[in-house]
Amino acid sequence: MKQIPTIKLNNGVEMPQLGFGVFQVPDLNEAEQAVSDALSVGYRLIDTAAAYQNEEAVGAAIKKSGISRNEIFVTSKLWVSDFSYEKAKKGIETSLEKLNLDYLDLYLLHQPYGDTMGAWRALEEAVQEHKIRAIGVSNFYADQLKNLELTMNIKPAVNQIEINPWYQQNSEVTFNQRDDVAVEAWAPFAEGKHQIFQNETLAEIAQKYNKSNGQVILRWLLQRNIIVIPKSVHKERMIENFNVFDFSLTDEEMKTIASLDRNESQFFDHRDPITIEQIFGSSLKQINNKE
Repeated sequence: MKQIPTIKLNNGVEMPQLGFGVFQVPDLNEAEQAVSDALSVGYRLIDTAAAYQNEEAVGAAIKKSGISRNEIFVTSKLWVSDFSYEKAKKGIETSLEKLNLDYLDLYLLHQPYGDTMGAWRALEEAVQEHKIRAIGVSNFYADQLKNLELTMNIKPAVNQIEINPWYQQNSEVTFNQRDDVAVEAWAPFAEGKHQIFQNETLAEIAQKYNKSNGQVILRWLLQRNIIVIPKSVHKERMIENFNVFDFSLTDEEMKTIASLDRNESQFFDHRDPITIEQIFGSSLKQINNKE
């Protein structure tokens, strides 16, 4: 089976650079089948989250796979409604219970809102208790990440952010990597927006290597030393996404893809106050409920 390259995190933990995500697969049967298929293809990094509502399915697929636990790198994330010290402690236990695992390889704060410091303290304790091997964040901008670093004891190992040809986030990627925080890309295909799978610029590069647009995008991310977690519920697409280690893009091709940057999120602005209230307001207000 093909050996997946790894990224060494700032605490020494080795993380596969290509993985499989299960965002927007809430149906437990479908999610379990998708993870089972991904593991059979050769993926060894599985990315889920409390907010995805499919941790049980991920755990079931891992258990049924027969693959040794230490060969699978499992990531989950804490939602903002659990961003306090006490709630985060419970949230970690809930994730472990639903996944039916003794430990998580990586656990992330899913968004940069609410009591991130209190939640992070709970994550730090879980590391000390060997319940989590590495901790990180998702959707944190450089200033938010630096604030957390300067305030807490354990530096984030990973920052999972939106990166795709339409939204390349070059300054954020550069900052994180210089700061020894591994960058992980979500939505590498921008969910197909702006006809990314038919884009002529990408297709011209893809044709040269007898590859698809999606494979070229994944290769472009891998060559930027970015971890990437494409999602699909179709096994043939999983196989296609996995088959990206037998070619390399030239410097000129990397520059050509860089020229596609629209410099705008394909989903929503994480710093727009109105958007923050609309998407995260109700979850943040839950923090005020009794622990």
